[in-house]
Amino acid sequence: MSHSTPLDHVLGFVRTVEAGGGAAELRPFLSEDFTLTEWPHALSKSGSTRNLAETLSGADHSKDIVAKQTFEVVRTTCQGDRVVLEMNWSATLLLDLPHWDRGDTIRARSTAVFELRDGLIISQDTYDCYYTAPE
Repeated sequence: MSHSTPLDHVLGFVRTVEAGGGAAELRPFLSEDFTLTEWPHALSKSGSTRNLAETLSGADHSKDIVAKQTFEVVRTTCQGDRVVLEMNWSATLLLDLPHWDRGDTIRARSTAVFELRDGLIISQDTYDCYYTAPE
């Protein structure tokens, strides 16, 4: 990973999440001072901010919430060590959530802004717009 471009590194991270990667698989992509900010959306009205440990714990826990995650990258924008991805995300729910039942496919249009330093992701800001659509 050390010889990859910022875009390659971020896409590798996203593909690892998509493949169900947990803490051990995601850790090599992230800096020690990594911060994940999820801006408010339908499932988190106040949003959230997580440090590295909380993010990695959440990655391990996500296996109990969703399966078959897919990220369709629609557009990328890169400027130096900043990478912006516009994506269509979907996953199958493994439990009931507000607006969706277990087994439903949940979907979101997402924009994620990544900042890198020394080849590692130091921050990710996500803006998710959840929606329902026919299968």
